[in-house]
Amino acid sequence: MSDIIFEQIRSGGCLSYLIGCADTHNAIIIDPKSDQTDHYLSIAGRAGLRIQYLLDTHTHADHFTSSHTLGRKLDAMVVMHRSSVAPFVTMPVDDGETVIVGKLRLRVMHTPGHTSDSLCVILPDRVLTGDTLLIGGTGRTDLPGGDPSQLFDSLFEGLLKLSPDLMVFPGHDYKNRSSSTLQEEIANNPRLQKRQRDEFVRQMRELDLSMPTHLTEALRTNRTGGKTVEQMISEAASKIRFMSLEELRRQIEANTDDMIILDVREKDAYKESHIPLAINIPRGQLELRVNEILPDPTQRILVYCEFGKISTLAAAMLQDMGYRRTIALDGGIKMWKDSHYPLVS
Repeated sequence: MSDIIFEQIRSGGCLSYLIGCADTHNAIIIDPKSDQTDHYLSIAGRAGLRIQYLLDTHTHADHFTSSHTLGRKLDAMVVMHRSSVAPFVTMPVDDGETVIVGKLRLRVMHTPGHTSDSLCVILPDRVLTGDTLLIGGTGRTDLPGGDPSQLFDSLFEGLLKLSPDLMVFPGHDYKNRSSSTLQEEIANNPRLQKRQRDEFVRQMRELDLSMPTHLTEALRTNRTGGKTVEQMISEAASKIRFMSLEELRRQIEANTDDMIILDVREKDAYKESHIPLAINIPRGQLELRVNEILPDPTQRILVYCEFGKISTLAAAMLQDMGYRRTIALDGGIKMWKDSHYPLVS
């Protein structure tokens, strides 16, 4: 095998991998995670690598893939199993097919069970198992697309029949372990000791596991290429300006009349207490009522909400509508209250 550049990147319990061909400087990222984008680019830059492919071993339910955004940014192919419904996949692959990265050959093994589109990536001396096989465990089968009977076949009729010397690099590990081998997993992995289908299926169905924190949002964005709420807030924040709590208090005390203070919370919350001089248009009514309530688009407008997130989105929307002097409060009324600044009931 050609010289390989192999980097494991940990983010909490999630593991992703940058694999490069030292001869040609082409590279692939396996299971790229949205909060590690700069890290991937830094590693690739230091090693002189060109990221040619982005591969997700399955549709993730516990974190957000960056395959979509990185694929567009780098003009890289996005690789997933052909059963994936993600519209941003540009290279659907099937069992037994090979992805060539420079002089490296990465063979795909379809291993449904954790999800219907799960796959493993096989190199001559190692296998990247995604969530099909973990160190001391396996992927769960109780999320959308999971099937314990399929996982049994993927493991005992497929993955575990590969060379026992292959190193195992999983998609998750929460105990700071980096790798294992198939031989070690066959011998010691508790879930692999149930070698009859019925016993294995019963074992998987009896697991009492908590649901991932961002399950619905992760599945939505990873299956469609849509934006996360965090991404939308970040993009909005990059377009607008902010005012500090202290500066707003100073301006209120100075009783200047050159700025409209706009509370975008619901009416009941506004009536209970609000920042002095503030008027109220609930966020859900803003687009429909803004022309009536704020007829002058040249007016300076400060927007606030409870925690500062909805007001950030609202301020960006108002700017898009032509209210160019719109700004947002840096923090919401919760921080205003915690600072013991004045309120009106």
